[in-house]
Amino acid sequence: MTPAVASPPSETEAAVATARRRLVPFLVLMYLLAYLDRANVAYAKQALQLSTGITEAAFAFAAGIFFVGYAVFELPSNLILHRVGARVWLSRIMVTWGLLAAAMAFVHGDTSFAVLRVLLGIAEAGFFPGVLLYLTYWFPAKERAQILGLFYLSQPLCFILGGPISGLLLDMHGAFGLEGWQLMFLVEGLAASLVGVWAYVYLTDRPRDAAWMPARQQAALEAAIATENAAKSAHGAVHLGAIFRNPLLAHFALTYFSIAICGYGIAFYLPAQVSALLGTKIGLGVTLVTSIPWLCAFAVSAFWPGLAQRSGRRRTFAVVSLLCAGLGMIASGYLPPLVAVLALCVSVAGLISAQPIFWTFPMGYFGGFAAAGGIAVINAIGNLGGFVAPNLKVAAEGWAGTGLAGLWVIGGGALLASLLVALIPARAELKDDARTDAVSSKGALA
Repeated sequence: MTPAVASPPSETEAAVATARRRLVPFLVLMYLLAYLDRANVAYAKQALQLSTGITEAAFAFAAGIFFVGYAVFELPSNLILHRVGARVWLSRIMVTWGLLAAAMAFVHGDTSFAVLRVLLGIAEAGFFPGVLLYLTYWFPAKERAQILGLFYLSQPLCFILGGPISGLLLDMHGAFGLEGWQLMFLVEGLAASLVGVWAYVYLTDRPRDAAWMPARQQAALEAAIATENAAKSAHGAVHLGAIFRNPLLAHFALTYFSIAICGYGIAFYLPAQVSALLGTKIGLGVTLVTSIPWLCAFAVSAFWPGLAQRSGRRRTFAVVSLLCAGLGMIASGYLPPLVAVLALCVSVAGLISAQPIFWTFPMGYFGGFAAAGGIAVINAIGNLGGFVAPNLKVAAEGWAGTGLAGLWVIGGGALLASLLVALIPARAELKDDARTDAVSSKGALA
């Protein structure tokens, strides 16, 4: 019996594979540095407060106020990117935020800490939604859950690699006449600026501009993306003004807001929580243990979003992930240390694996300027959860008189998000699936 021979990949599939190899690893590096410079205050927290006298309430306020400037400038930043191209604009964002992140080494009190956090948020505004928009220029809908899953590996990698590096820099107290937290901010901030310069040389705006991709692949990929955009246009989901009249925008934004409460609660306070479980200060040892939940998140995110897309049950997969995120976080406060770390593994893995699945809904629904504006608005409003999370956590703990209340705030964000994902109107999911099938068939002929 003659064995079956696999058919060769279409030009579109070959183009997607080429783009994935070229772009995704670099975008992962960029987002890793973005997330590290956004969240490394969690590692610096104890030493920074001891050195500068910043109070707990002032730390929570400044850690969260990053997201105010970030939210205000998110939409214009993404619209500029859509006009001038990702190569120029993402490079500009990285260079400026890196310099401001490095300037955190010169914080000396509550005011300077808050001011620099606001400026850092303004500088980074548009980066994350800009990358999401950039992915819609390169990858058809049927590929995006898997691509987003790979992109979201940046977050666990940030804490797997960046956590121990931050801990090592914190332990280098006195090197070059600097305190450990100063050295950490300088090194990690300047690294982002250098990669920003590299991004200007490395990135390509659109498939048609890619000298590193064969011409036939360029044409096939451009045709596949154009087919998707035409389908979105037919449903009126490409015009900027239309998104503000669409109730789905508010639903997506509230969902991501709830996810962000859990996400930034974990990012800002997981090291301190592990430090309390181990009964030791934050340093290399604590950051190594803190890396364990992120390793689990890395493993789960490598396959879970792609499996969700292939199964056709993205909604169910996202709900399960968010339930794990919320329940695992709350349970960690009631368990002995070893089991609590396992609960944190479940929580972090659920959180990270849910987010790329969530983003397939708005990315599949909006196109053109509506995609640029819609993704920016959703991310801007959603990321205000990063401001709410630390302040609400501190307020809840003060009101209840126990740290467990803070865990309920963080976990509750994920539980609310799971309900909101379950309530996403079916038309959003069905429209995306219909476009996916259409593009799959047409792209194969391109």
